Amino acid sequence: MAVPKRKMSKARRDRRRANWKLEAPGYVACPQCHEPKMPHHVCTECGYYDGKEVIASEE
Repeated sequence: MAVPKRKMSKARRDRRRANWKLEAPGYVACPQCHEPKMPHHVCTECGYYDGKEVIASEE
């Protein structure tokens, strides 16, 4: 079994762990207002999710 020969510093360890999430999150177009939104989230512009109004718009 492999065993580390030297202690890994916290800076080196944390630098390696910080690089797992470098890509920008994927956006999709809202089917109602066609604004970009996060997938599986309520649209912040129109308040719709899955074709239903979840958050009442103030318009």
